[in-house]
Amino acid sequence: MARLADYFLLVGYDLAKRGTGIGQGRILQRFPEKDWEDNPFPQGIELFCQPNGWQLSAEKNLPTFFIAVLTDINSERHYCSCFTFWEELDSIQAIGDQRDGESEEDATIASAAQLYAPKTLVLVSRLDHPEVFRDSLGLIYTIYTDGLSVSLENVVGNLLTCTIPVTGGSQRTISLGAGDRQVIQTPICDSLPISNCSVALLFRQLGITNVLCLFCAALTEHKILFLSQSYQRLTESCRALLAIMFPLRYSFTYVPILPAQLLEVLSTPTPFIIGVNALFRGETQELLDVVIADLDGGTITIPECVQIPLLPEPLLHHTQDALSLVLDPSLQIADLAFPPSSITASTLRMQDMEVRAVFLRLFAQILQGYRCCLQLIRVHPEPVIRFHKASFLGQRGLVEDDFLTKVLEGMAFAGFVTERGPPYRSIDLFDELVAYEVKKLQYEEGCQQNVMKHVQELAEKLYRNENPYPAVSMHKVQRPSEGSHLRPQDKCFPLLDESSVQWILDQAAAKMQNAPPAVRVEKKCMVPPGPPMTAIVERTGTVVANSNRRLEVVRNCISYIFENKMLEAKKLHPAVLRALKGRAARQCLTQELNLHVQQNRAVLDHQQFDFVVRLINCCLQDCTALDEHAIAAALLPLVMAFCRKLSPGITQFAYSCVQDHLIWTNMQFWESMFYGDVQNHIRALYLSPDESTVNLDELEEEERSALELAAEQCRLWPTLPREKQLELIQKEESTVFSQAIHYANRMSYLLLPLDTSKTRLLRGGAGFGDTESVSNSFITNSMAGSMAESADTESGFEDSESSDVAHCVVRFITRFVDKVCTESGVTADHLKGLHTMIPDIVQMHIETLDAVHRESKRLPPIQKPKLLRPSLLVGEDLVMDGLRVYLLPDGREEASGGSLGGPPLLPAEGALFLTTYRCIFKGTPVDPLVAEQSVIRSFPIASLTKEKKISVTAQLDQYVQEGLQLRSCTFQLLRVAFDEEVPSEVTEIFRKHLHKLRFPPDVLGTFPFSAGLSLPHSTQTRTKDKNPSLKTLSKNLVKNAKKTIGRQYVTRRKYSPPSWDHRGSQNSLEQQSDDISVSEEMERSTLSTLKAPEKQAVGNVAERACCRDYQRMGLGTLSNSLTRAKNEPFRISTVNRMYAVCNSYPGLLIVPQSIQDNTLQKISRCYRQNRFPVVCWRSSRSKAVLLRSGGLHGKGVVGLFKSPNTTTTGPSQTDSTSLEQEKYLQAVVNSMPRYADVSGRNTLSAFPSAHLYGKWGSMRGSGRISAYAMNSDVGTRLAGREFLTHHQNGGPSESTLTPRRAALYIIGDKSQLKGVKQDPLQQWELVPIELFDVRQVKASFKKLMKACVPSAPSADPSMSYMRTLEDSEWIMQLHKLLQVSALVVELLDSGSSVLVGLEDGWDLTTQVVSLVQLLSDPYYRTIEGFRLLVEKEWLSFGHRFSHRGAHTAASQSNGFTPVFLQFLDCVHQIHLQFPSEFEFSQYYLKFLAYHYASNRFRTFLLDSDCERIEKGVLYEERGDRRSPLVCRSVWEYMERLHKKTPVFYNYMFCPEDGEVLRPYSSVWGLRVWDYYTHEVLSEGPSYDWELLQGTQPEEPERSDSSAPQTKRKIIWPSYHAPARLQMDAITHLLEELQSLETDLGQVPERWKETWDKIKAAHRTEARHEGRKSSALLMPSGVSSQRHSLGVYLQESGVGSTLNLSLESGPSTTSTPSGSGKLGARNSTSTLYSQFNTAERENRSYEGTLYKRGAFMKPWKPRWFVLDKTKHQLRYYESRTDTECKGEIDLAEVETIMQGTPTLGAPKTVDERAFFDLKTTRRVYNFCATDPLFAQQWIDRIQSCLSDA
Repeated sequence: MARLADYFLLVGYDLAKRGTGIGQGRILQRFPEKDWEDNPFPQGIELFCQPNGWQLSAEKNLPTFFIAVLTDINSERHYCSCFTFWEELDSIQAIGDQRDGESEEDATIASAAQLYAPKTLVLVSRLDHPEVFRDSLGLIYTIYTDGLSVSLENVVGNLLTCTIPVTGGSQRTISLGAGDRQVIQTPICDSLPISNCSVALLFRQLGITNVLCLFCAALTEHKILFLSQSYQRLTESCRALLAIMFPLRYSFTYVPILPAQLLEVLSTPTPFIIGVNALFRGETQELLDVVIADLDGGTITIPECVQIPLLPEPLLHHTQDALSLVLDPSLQIADLAFPPSSITASTLRMQDMEVRAVFLRLFAQILQGYRCCLQLIRVHPEPVIRFHKASFLGQRGLVEDDFLTKVLEGMAFAGFVTERGPPYRSIDLFDELVAYEVKKLQYEEGCQQNVMKHVQELAEKLYRNENPYPAVSMHKVQRPSEGSHLRPQDKCFPLLDESSVQWILDQAAAKMQNAPPAVRVEKKCMVPPGPPMTAIVERTGTVVANSNRRLEVVRNCISYIFENKMLEAKKLHPAVLRALKGRAARQCLTQELNLHVQQNRAVLDHQQFDFVVRLINCCLQDCTALDEHAIAAALLPLVMAFCRKLSPGITQFAYSCVQDHLIWTNMQFWESMFYGDVQNHIRALYLSPDESTVNLDELEEEERSALELAAEQCRLWPTLPREKQLELIQKEESTVFSQAIHYANRMSYLLLPLDTSKTRLLRGGAGFGDTESVSNSFITNSMAGSMAESADTESGFEDSESSDVAHCVVRFITRFVDKVCTESGVTADHLKGLHTMIPDIVQMHIETLDAVHRESKRLPPIQKPKLLRPSLLVGEDLVMDGLRVYLLPDGREEASGGSLGGPPLLPAEGALFLTTYRCIFKGTPVDPLVAEQSVIRSFPIASLTKEKKISVTAQLDQYVQEGLQLRSCTFQLLRVAFDEEVPSEVTEIFRKHLHKLRFPPDVLGTFPFSAGLSLPHSTQTRTKDKNPSLKTLSKNLVKNAKKTIGRQYVTRRKYSPPSWDHRGSQNSLEQQSDDISVSEEMERSTLSTLKAPEKQAVGNVAERACCRDYQRMGLGTLSNSLTRAKNEPFRISTVNRMYAVCNSYPGLLIVPQSIQDNTLQKISRCYRQNRFPVVCWRSSRSKAVLLRSGGLHGKGVVGLFKSPNTTTTGPSQTDSTSLEQEKYLQAVVNSMPRYADVSGRNTLSAFPSAHLYGKWGSMRGSGRISAYAMNSDVGTRLAGREFLTHHQNGGPSESTLTPRRAALYIIGDKSQLKGVKQDPLQQWELVPIELFDVRQVKASFKKLMKACVPSAPSADPSMSYMRTLEDSEWIMQLHKLLQVSALVVELLDSGSSVLVGLEDGWDLTTQVVSLVQLLSDPYYRTIEGFRLLVEKEWLSFGHRFSHRGAHTAASQSNGFTPVFLQFLDCVHQIHLQFPSEFEFSQYYLKFLAYHYASNRFRTFLLDSDCERIEKGVLYEERGDRRSPLVCRSVWEYMERLHKKTPVFYNYMFCPEDGEVLRPYSSVWGLRVWDYYTHEVLSEGPSYDWELLQGTQPEEPERSDSSAPQTKRKIIWPSYHAPARLQMDAITHLLEELQSLETDLGQVPERWKETWDKIKAAHRTEARHEGRKSSALLMPSGVSSQRHSLGVYLQESGVGSTLNLSLESGPSTTSTPSGSGKLGARNSTSTLYSQFNTAERENRSYEGTLYKRGAFMKPWKPRWFVLDKTKHQLRYYESRTDTECKGEIDLAEVETIMQGTPTLGAPKTVDERAFFDLKTTRRVYNFCATDPLFAQQWIDRIQSCLSDA
């Protein structure tokens, strides 16, 4: 029996505290005044009586009723029924209140004549009978309002003394003494919640989806807030949410009605269910982690940061369908053609029960079989039970389900296990449902009628629980008359007589003392276990037959192992490894091994032991979170049993070889194992030994579970004597104690490594206790609740790095023992004994392991594939020998044998080698079908861009420790997994060596400088020991800078060379001292009086590529003795010979003739990095020049393009600099003949349009017509978004081609030159463009690498190859580069000069000017010309190769920025469109792209010539040759290789007469370079040619002559190199010819000589018969037919012979006066310096001259050839000779003058026929046949020097 009501209160408005600004309530009376002993009075009730706050009203409101719920410290809920009515205030009180009131009272209340104050009747009870409370308080209010003659004291006293039964289904009638009669029905079972109609109302307000969302949020412990204007609705909604959560009970904050003064509670960090009046909606807007349900609006709001896991499918779908059937039955018949006339809809009360039945069914399905996962730890004195979450989730197949995982981890489920875990207790509807009707639920899911029938049955049971008897009509309670609340009251609600009420209470208490105590009889029974557990979603996808075959393979393999048939076991081993990926196979493995243990076959030999250990390791490694605990639990006793004899007395068990798995460091795994074994022993303790003697009884007894035995013991416990009870408690405690000792031993076995001297515990870290080891376990605390949940997550060793292994293991085991023994009730004495015992156990096991480890090292290791050693280059040394690894497949499908076909070459087993140059993998595929092949993948260390550790997901043959991913900018990706024999220390050493080699402290530590040196290099020592002459030269260059620049310059500031580390921030001398100028006289005198060291330096500089190219184009000479030098528009300036003006420019620069050197120093200050404009190329036809510079500084921009509004008050330094700039640009304009004599705004009117554009229509077909329409405003077109405007026919229309052009176009950054207004009188035009910067190039390249070489395959469509390629924007950047370059070419070709100055002038500028020259000048499309272009524009002009390539540690943070690679890609695109215009092949470009990043050579090291001089490496290539096999220069290496094989030669090379190429630049016309995507796994990268010599494909020798002979070759994708297996026809013929010469005993000729002979023979046949052959001097006028396709085979008249035609069009004859452009090039051989023949196509002039030999040699006649293209003068023995005997580089010529006869000269020749040619090396003496020929030679050489 329990009190119906505990307290009655009268609460009113506190007038005394109204002046404080906030209205407050006051408890006027309280009954009883003293607290009940069993139920203290809850504080703060006055706040809940008026949740919105106590306020006065101008109107008399209707009475209200609601129930607030308060929760005390003991988690007991108090139901506070609040009945509120309004009373009039006296006028005097009202006036006084208004006077004392605060300003927040509204105007209506302030001006009202009558005010009303609230007063509340409150009933506090622990019972939930809302209707009884409403009627009782309403009755008290009726007595007051209607003036009934009933004592209020009697009514209140009767109400407080009324007692009713709590449960049992009884019906009680009560009367409060006012003529009333009330019937109270108690529920049959108090565990089922009472909902009335609240659940159905909640679904009507919010809908099915929203309520399900709230349901999931409550179960997963989220914060839930209800909003409504009705307090009763808030209470009912919270009640409904708790009702549908049954059988789980909500244990967090539960406040259905929260007062306004307590709104800060909403900021609590713990979960809650709270209701708040909708008036306070604004205060809830800032809550970021609260789910808000608006009951009035029918919506819920979920914040973005809150993720609510929903029910797993198909339960969610089934629940929604069942709720729809209940709440909306008309939905099912809405579409029927003949719907039934009436629908039997349930009443609201029954609908409420039906909805609750649906959720009851849901929990029965979710928690089906939960009792199978209860672990019994103790039976006496109280049952202690744990729930095995991992087992439950694994068997249900819901390990990955977020919802159920969070539910099982929540407090509600912990309470569920505490309440329903005991095996002997009273049961309710849920226990019956989950035990007996689960299968029925599964069968009904497909039929809606069956589902609805079962729901209605359950609803009937729920309704009967709340209403066990039919409604009684005897219920009678008086209600107030209509309108009674509006009648004026004569007096307020009276205060009750306290003594009268207390007397009634005392009388009732006396009766209760005399009455016998009520005993609640509980019907306890054994809780039924229910059916076995099944998965919610049945696993599908595995064919049963296929699964059976796999299990059979596993069984056969294990049988072969134990039968010692090791060969058969090895054959099945790969299939077993694949089968172990399935869960069934892993279970089968544990079962089979267990059978052999039971048969006493646990002692194995070495091979058997290795096989078993490998299978166990793979089984554990393949385990998923689904079955990790189950498999490890099954294997734990097995690894303790299997062993092998190492020596007499020393046995090694399997546990010492399977320790490297995280499951062994999981504290919760050990807990679940321990409790499982404890349960088995407790169960064995209570099995009857007498009954077990009978077989039948034994079988029956075995079937009884531990919970059933515990239930029996709990039933018998009260009947046992005290001695027996103590005995059972002691036995159970001893059982737990013995198991703790046993598990301390087990844990030491698995945790102590075999080599205890190591400080490493397991893999991946220093200790056990990382989060990974805990995340897979879901073991809760015990039911006793003895330890906090947080202790579970602290498993492991925090400071194991600083402590030894033994100490760490002792700590781990001690914590385990403390936890399990405390929860299991082990006594303190036993626990103390365990603490003493654990260190001894660990130490004893360490001693045993030392002996085992010592003996195990003597065993031969497991036979693994032999490591294949890679071939190394000369000078390449091994840094780390082979580390056994597995090469894993990446995102490329070719090598893994995926959808593209081919064998699975990856994964491959082999070794990882680290050398001073490369990182190499070499091994064999794991797949036995291709195991005889070798796999090689390597990359240069200098190209490494990213290195990171990876988690190995591939299931390989061996257990793998850790992985490494290495990505290279040569588009190689090494994803390797280290073998178990490679310890983590070695992998760390490998990473450190790799990082040290990738980023040396100085560039002298890179491979090209340290190659072949066995000792570690030291920067200072190496520098001292290097070539002393080079070092001296470097010092002299810097030392003599003072003399060269001038004395005034030096006295102001001492010159210091730029440092290596801070070269980017160094300013030049001119920037440091702007006010110093150098006079022209001093500069001239300095130039004319060069000292010897300076002349040597200038001579060395003159040998560079840029100077040779200047001479070829006739852009100047170093000699002042030639009379023509002053008349030339340009000169070679030596102002930068000491790199003082600009340290990133070459020493010699081309500038206008009229500009003095001191002016250049001033101009350089206006440009970034002092890179002032210099000429780098001149058109031989239009004489327009191409200039390059850095971007303009701000003052340079203002000075160059003056604003008309700018006014100056006087001369300044900026004005003078601006004037010098204008002079400089004007000098450039004047250098062009067509502009030199025209003033003002120059035009191109002097040139007919036919001359400019006539050739556009005669390009190669319609595909090569220029697509660039030249508009008048070139700047607008270049700066716009789209550069191109296409004509309908693809070419320019005459109407759009205007002849008006600026003399000079200046292309600069749009961001820098924005808003600049230029002078309309100036002859140059500004073209601001917006390309991209180097940061975008770097970011784009990273995305390109990931697109072309992905690290893993992706099924995401957004990560497809084409999508990622598009996202990289690499092709778009190529498009922009080609677009700008092509337009610059058009401008140059039309006669306008162009200055390109983008960014700092060494990235985008270099790309653009290089592409422009390549497109404009055919010389640069030859092998030698392209080399010259790269040396000039990229090396000499200071592209920052080391900075952009991150060659050293100082530039490591910059990352790899492939500016040069992007240029090569552009060349590749042009090569694809014009394959016959390039002498070099595509492989030539790939070779350069590879070695530009490889750092094998010194060519692409350092950032400028100045730095190369500082390091002493600029001129080292010629003098320093340690070995003829070691090439320091990539050009030298390519030259050697080119002599051996035509790998760089393009046989299609037959250039057209037109010199300018105009490629398509549209994105659709560009292709992805196969350099990015293709690889050859059979030999590795094919760019280190020496390494490929040993891997040449050989034809297999056939011993059987009768076998069919075939030349068929099978080429595997990504493995073979098709170009090497199936070479082109010409190379094949050349190789066959060489093979035949070798067979005949002849010395094979070089391929180039053979090729030239074939061309010469073809040319001889095509010559005209009347050609004069006796002329001593003749122009090259060979007339031959040229074919456009270059190479073809035809039938000649004499049999079937080879006839190759390499010409491509009608020949042109070069005249002596020559226009300076390239002549008819009908051959390519003369474009080579290494291959010289007697061909005539590139011979501008030729004839016989006598030449005097060196060193007193006689005069001899020689056949001389003047080659304007190569800028050479070559001589041969005779006209028909094909081998060049010598050559004179015209770039070295200083003067040519008349000579005098010397000793031995031809005597019959006139003296005027002698002339001398003076070069920088020597003086050559020549003699012609007569003075006329001598003068012709002089003129022609002179013309070649000037006009190129």
